[in-house]
Amino acid sequence: MKADFTPHTTSLPALARLEQLAERHRVTVTGTEVCWRRFGAGPLLVLLHGGHGSWMHWVRNIEALAQRFTVWVPDMPGYGDSGDVPPPGDLAALVKATVASLDALVGAGTPLRLVGFSFGGLVATHVAASRPGVTQLAVLGGAGHGTTRRPQGKLLGWKNAATSGDAAAVAAVMRHNLGVHMLHAQGTDIDALALEVHSRSCLRTRFRSKEISHRVLIGPILEALPAGLLLAWGAHDVTADPPAVMRTLAVAHAARDTRIIDGAGHWAQYEQADAVNALLLEWLHR
Repeated sequence: MKADFTPHTTSLPALARLEQLAERHRVTVTGTEVCWRRFGAGPLLVLLHGGHGSWMHWVRNIEALAQRFTVWVPDMPGYGDSGDVPPPGDLAALVKATVASLDALVGAGTPLRLVGFSFGGLVATHVAASRPGVTQLAVLGGAGHGTTRRPQGKLLGWKNAATSGDAAAVAAVMRHNLGVHMLHAQGTDIDALALEVHSRSCLRTRFRSKEISHRVLIGPILEALPAGLLLAWGAHDVTADPPAVMRTLAVAHAARDTRIIDGAGHWAQYEQADAVNALLLEWLHR
Protein backbone atom coordinates (compact mmCIF):
# COMPACT_ATOMS: atom_id res chain seq x y z
CA MET A 1 0.00 0.00 0.00
CA LYS A 2 1.41 3.35 -1.01
CA ALA A 3 2.37 5.65 1.87
CA ASP A 4 1.75 9.39 1.79
CA PHE A 5 4.27 11.43 3.79
CA THR A 6 2.83 14.89 3.10
CA PRO A 7 2.47 16.67 6.47
CA HIS A 8 -0.45 18.93 7.34
CA THR A 9 0.35 22.51 8.21
CA THR A 10 0.22 23.32 11.93
CA SER A 11 1.75 25.90 14.20
CA LEU A 12 2.10 23.47 17.11
CA PRO A 13 5.28 21.38 17.44
CA ALA A 14 3.56 18.29 18.86
CA LEU A 15 1.29 17.91 15.85
CA ALA A 16 3.98 18.86 13.35
CA ARG A 17 6.30 16.24 14.83
CA LEU A 18 3.68 13.50 14.58
CA GLU A 19 2.86 14.41 11.01
CA GLN A 20 6.55 14.10 10.14
CA LEU A 21 6.78 10.73 11.90
CA ALA A 22 3.60 9.33 10.39
CA GLU A 23 3.54 6.97 7.46
CA ARG A 24 0.19 7.77 5.86
CA HIS A 25 -1.83 5.16 3.98
CA ARG A 26 -5.03 5.70 2.03
CA VAL A 27 -7.24 2.68 1.38
CA THR A 28 -10.41 2.73 -0.73
CA VAL A 29 -13.18 0.33 0.34
CA THR A 30 -16.76 0.32 -0.99
CA GLY A 31 -16.03 3.63 -2.69
CA THR A 32 -14.77 5.38 0.46
CA GLU A 33 -11.16 6.37 1.07
CA VAL A 34 -9.99 5.74 4.64
CA CYS A 35 -6.81 7.45 5.83
CA TRP A 36 -4.59 5.62 8.32
CA ARG A 37 -1.36 6.75 9.99
CA ARG A 38 1.31 4.26 11.04
CA PHE A 39 3.95 4.77 13.73
CA GLY A 40 6.62 2.69 15.43
CA ALA A 41 7.39 -1.03 15.29
CA GLY A 42 6.34 -4.15 17.14
CA PRO A 43 3.03 -5.96 17.72
CA LEU A 44 0.02 -4.30 16.11
CA LEU A 45 -1.99 -1.77 18.10
CA VAL A 46 -4.99 0.11 16.66
CA LEU A 47 -6.33 3.34 18.23
CA LEU A 48 -9.84 4.58 17.37
CA HIS A 49 -10.80 8.20 18.06
CA GLY A 50 -14.03 9.58 19.48
CA GLY A 51 -17.01 11.36 17.94
CA HIS A 52 -16.23 14.90 16.69
CA GLY A 53 -12.66 13.62 16.69
CA SER A 54 -9.83 12.42 14.52
CA TRP A 55 -6.51 10.60 14.82
CA MET A 56 -5.35 13.65 16.80
CA HIS A 57 -7.33 12.49 19.86
CA TRP A 58 -4.19 10.39 20.49
CA VAL A 59 -1.69 13.24 20.08
CA ARG A 60 -0.20 12.72 23.57
CA ASN A 61 -0.17 8.91 23.39
CA ILE A 62 1.12 7.84 20.00
CA GLU A 63 4.85 8.28 20.57
CA ALA A 64 4.82 6.53 23.96
CA LEU A 65 2.87 3.56 22.58
CA ALA A 66 4.92 3.43 19.37
CA GLN A 67 8.03 2.63 21.41
CA ARG A 68 6.65 -0.89 21.87
CA PHE A 69 3.99 -1.30 19.18
CA THR A 70 3.29 -0.68 15.53
CA VAL A 71 0.53 1.86 16.07
CA TRP A 72 -2.17 2.23 13.43
CA VAL A 73 -4.47 5.26 13.84
CA PRO A 74 -7.25 6.09 11.37
CA ASP A 75 -9.50 8.97 10.71
CA MET A 76 -12.58 6.77 10.70
CA PRO A 77 -15.00 7.18 7.76
CA GLY A 78 -16.90 10.42 8.15
CA TYR A 79 -14.01 12.14 9.93
CA GLY A 80 -10.88 14.16 9.15
CA ASP A 81 -8.89 13.06 6.13
CA SER A 82 -11.17 10.10 5.31
CA GLY A 83 -14.17 10.03 3.02
CA ASP A 84 -17.77 9.76 4.13
CA VAL A 85 -19.31 6.61 5.57
CA PRO A 86 -20.47 4.34 2.72
CA PRO A 87 -24.23 3.83 2.21
CA PRO A 88 -26.42 3.48 4.16
CA GLY A 89 -24.20 5.76 6.27
CA ASP A 90 -24.91 4.14 9.63
CA LEU A 91 -22.80 2.65 12.43
CA ALA A 92 -22.67 -0.78 10.80
CA ALA A 93 -21.34 0.74 7.54
CA LEU A 94 -18.73 2.74 9.46
CA VAL A 95 -17.54 -0.38 11.29
CA LYS A 96 -17.47 -2.44 8.10
CA ALA A 97 -15.41 0.15 6.21
CA THR A 98 -13.02 0.58 9.13
CA VAL A 99 -12.42 -3.18 9.36
CA ALA A 100 -12.08 -3.62 5.61
CA SER A 101 -9.53 -0.82 5.32
CA LEU A 102 -7.56 -2.14 8.29
CA ASP A 103 -7.50 -5.66 6.88
CA ALA A 104 -6.26 -4.30 3.55
CA LEU A 105 -3.26 -2.89 5.41
CA VAL A 106 -2.41 -5.64 7.93
CA GLY A 107 -4.20 -8.72 6.63
CA ALA A 108 -7.55 -10.21 7.62
CA GLY A 109 -7.43 -11.98 10.97
CA THR A 110 -3.93 -10.76 11.83
CA PRO A 111 -3.64 -10.58 15.63
CA LEU A 112 -3.80 -7.08 17.07
CA ARG A 113 -4.67 -5.08 20.14
CA LEU A 114 -7.38 -2.44 19.99
CA VAL A 115 -8.08 0.73 22.00
CA GLY A 116 -11.13 2.93 21.49
CA PHE A 117 -12.04 6.29 22.99
CA SER A 118 -15.62 7.52 23.55
CA PHE A 119 -17.63 6.78 20.37
CA GLY A 120 -14.50 5.00 19.14
CA GLY A 121 -14.83 2.69 22.15
CA LEU A 122 -18.26 1.66 20.90
CA VAL A 123 -16.88 1.19 17.39
CA ALA A 124 -14.00 -0.83 18.84
CA THR A 125 -16.37 -3.27 20.57
CA HIS A 126 -18.11 -3.88 17.24
CA VAL A 127 -14.74 -4.37 15.54
CA ALA A 128 -13.57 -6.80 18.24
CA ALA A 129 -16.82 -8.76 18.01
CA SER A 130 -16.79 -9.02 14.21
CA ARG A 131 -13.10 -9.27 13.33
CA PRO A 132 -11.10 -12.40 14.26
CA GLY A 133 -7.69 -11.71 15.78
CA VAL A 134 -8.44 -8.93 18.29
CA THR A 135 -6.67 -10.26 21.38
CA GLN A 136 -7.18 -7.31 23.77
CA LEU A 137 -9.66 -4.46 23.84
CA ALA A 138 -9.33 -1.30 25.95
CA VAL A 139 -12.28 1.11 26.08
CA LEU A 140 -11.62 4.62 27.41
CA GLY A 141 -14.70 6.69 28.28
CA GLY A 142 -16.77 4.39 26.10
CA ALA A 143 -20.08 5.51 24.56
CA GLY A 144 -23.23 3.46 24.15
CA HIS A 145 -23.51 2.38 27.78
CA GLY A 146 -26.96 3.91 28.31
CA THR A 147 -26.38 4.66 32.00
CA THR A 148 -26.37 7.93 33.95
CA ARG A 149 -24.52 10.90 32.49
CA ARG A 150 -23.31 13.93 34.52
CA PRO A 151 -23.56 17.03 32.30
CA GLN A 152 -21.83 20.10 33.75
CA GLY A 153 -23.22 22.67 31.35
CA LYS A 154 -24.66 23.24 27.90
CA LEU A 155 -22.62 22.65 24.79
CA LEU A 156 -22.58 25.60 22.40
CA GLY A 157 -23.06 25.42 18.65
CA TRP A 158 -20.05 26.45 16.57
CA LYS A 159 -21.31 26.09 12.98
CA ASN A 160 -22.61 29.66 12.61
CA ALA A 161 -19.30 31.08 13.80
CA ALA A 162 -17.40 28.76 11.48
CA THR A 163 -19.58 29.74 8.52
CA SER A 164 -19.02 33.43 9.22
CA GLY A 165 -15.26 32.92 9.32
CA ASP A 166 -14.98 34.45 12.81
CA ALA A 167 -11.94 32.56 14.12
CA ALA A 168 -12.08 34.18 17.56
CA ALA A 169 -15.72 33.21 18.00
CA VAL A 170 -15.01 29.63 16.91
CA ALA A 171 -12.12 29.40 19.38
CA ALA A 172 -14.30 30.75 22.21
CA VAL A 173 -17.01 28.17 21.55
CA MET A 174 -14.51 25.32 21.24
CA ARG A 175 -12.80 26.31 24.48
CA HIS A 176 -16.16 26.41 26.27
CA ASN A 177 -17.15 22.99 24.94
CA LEU A 178 -13.81 21.48 25.89
CA GLY A 179 -14.36 22.62 29.47
CA VAL A 180 -17.98 21.50 29.60
CA HIS A 181 -17.61 18.12 27.94
CA MET A 182 -14.06 16.93 27.26
CA LEU A 183 -11.73 18.06 30.04
CA HIS A 184 -11.77 18.56 33.79
CA ALA A 185 -9.60 21.63 33.14
CA GLN A 186 -11.42 24.91 32.64
CA GLY A 187 -10.84 28.27 30.95
CA THR A 188 -7.22 29.33 30.64
CA ASP A 189 -6.09 25.91 31.93
CA ILE A 190 -7.10 24.48 28.54
CA ASP A 191 -3.95 24.58 26.45
CA ALA A 192 -3.43 25.54 22.81
CA LEU A 193 -2.84 21.95 21.69
CA ALA A 194 -6.16 20.71 23.08
CA LEU A 195 -7.92 23.66 21.48
CA GLU A 196 -6.36 23.06 18.06
CA VAL A 197 -7.02 19.31 18.10
CA HIS A 198 -10.63 19.79 19.15
CA SER A 199 -11.27 22.62 16.71
CA ARG A 200 -9.71 20.97 13.68
CA SER A 201 -11.44 17.68 14.43
CA CYS A 202 -14.89 19.19 14.97
CA LEU A 203 -14.72 21.27 11.82
CA ARG A 204 -14.01 18.18 9.71
CA THR A 205 -16.57 15.83 11.29
CA ARG A 206 -19.42 14.73 9.01
CA PHE A 207 -20.75 11.63 10.79
CA ARG A 208 -23.41 12.18 13.47
CA SER A 209 -22.52 9.98 16.45
CA LYS A 210 -24.42 11.71 19.27
CA GLU A 211 -27.69 9.81 19.00
CA ILE A 212 -25.84 6.49 18.62
CA SER A 213 -23.61 7.23 21.60
CA HIS A 214 -26.61 7.75 23.89
CA ARG A 215 -28.22 4.39 23.05
CA VAL A 216 -27.74 1.14 24.99
CA LEU A 217 -25.41 -0.71 22.64
CA ILE A 218 -22.13 -1.69 24.22
CA GLY A 219 -23.23 -4.08 27.00
CA PRO A 220 -24.77 -6.81 24.81
CA ILE A 221 -21.66 -6.89 22.62
CA LEU A 222 -19.34 -7.34 25.59
CA GLU A 223 -21.20 -10.45 26.70
CA ALA A 224 -19.89 -12.44 23.73
CA LEU A 225 -16.53 -10.69 23.31
CA PRO A 226 -13.58 -13.11 23.16
CA ALA A 227 -10.88 -10.49 23.79
CA GLY A 228 -9.46 -9.48 27.15
CA LEU A 229 -11.14 -6.24 28.24
CA LEU A 230 -10.09 -3.04 29.98
CA LEU A 231 -12.72 -0.43 30.89
CA ALA A 232 -11.44 2.97 32.01
CA TRP A 233 -13.04 6.35 32.66
CA GLY A 234 -11.73 9.68 33.88
CA ALA A 235 -12.86 10.36 37.45
CA HIS A 236 -14.61 13.55 36.29
CA ASP A 237 -16.03 12.21 33.00
CA VAL A 238 -19.37 13.93 32.38
CA THR A 239 -20.54 11.22 29.95
CA ALA A 240 -20.88 8.64 32.74
CA ASP A 241 -20.78 7.98 36.46
CA PRO A 242 -17.62 5.85 36.31
CA PRO A 243 -18.21 3.50 39.29
CA ALA A 244 -21.81 2.90 38.23
CA VAL A 245 -21.09 2.29 34.55
CA MET A 246 -18.22 -0.03 35.39
CA ARG A 247 -20.46 -2.12 37.64
CA THR A 248 -23.02 -2.33 34.85
CA LEU A 249 -20.59 -3.26 32.09
CA ALA A 250 -18.05 -5.36 33.96
CA VAL A 251 -20.60 -8.06 34.79
CA ALA A 252 -21.01 -8.69 31.06
CA HIS A 253 -17.45 -9.91 30.65
CA ALA A 254 -15.46 -12.29 32.84
CA ALA A 255 -11.94 -11.31 31.75
CA ARG A 256 -12.25 -7.62 32.55
CA ASP A 257 -10.21 -4.97 34.30
CA THR A 258 -11.63 -1.62 35.39
CA ARG A 259 -9.81 1.61 36.19
CA ILE A 260 -10.67 5.19 37.11
CA ILE A 261 -8.18 7.85 35.97
CA ASP A 262 -7.70 10.48 38.67
CA GLY A 263 -7.66 14.13 37.64
CA ALA A 264 -9.20 13.50 34.23
CA GLY A 265 -12.42 14.34 32.48
CA HIS A 266 -13.76 12.55 29.42
CA TRP A 267 -10.61 12.96 27.27
CA ALA A 268 -8.52 11.14 29.84
CA GLN A 269 -5.73 10.05 27.50
CA TYR A 270 -5.01 13.70 26.77
CA GLU A 271 -5.52 15.24 30.19
CA GLN A 272 -3.63 12.53 32.10
CA ALA A 273 -1.48 11.23 29.27
CA ASP A 274 1.36 9.86 31.40
CA ALA A 275 -1.02 7.86 33.59
CA VAL A 276 -2.99 6.49 30.65
CA ASN A 277 0.14 5.67 28.64
CA ALA A 278 1.56 3.75 31.60
CA LEU A 279 -1.73 1.94 32.12
CA LEU A 280 -2.01 0.91 28.47
CA LEU A 281 1.62 -0.16 28.17
CA GLU A 282 1.29 -2.32 31.29
CA TRP A 283 -2.11 -3.81 30.46
CA LEU A 284 -1.44 -4.47 26.78
CA HIS A 285 1.70 -6.47 27.62
CA ARG A 286 -0.18 -9.03 29.70
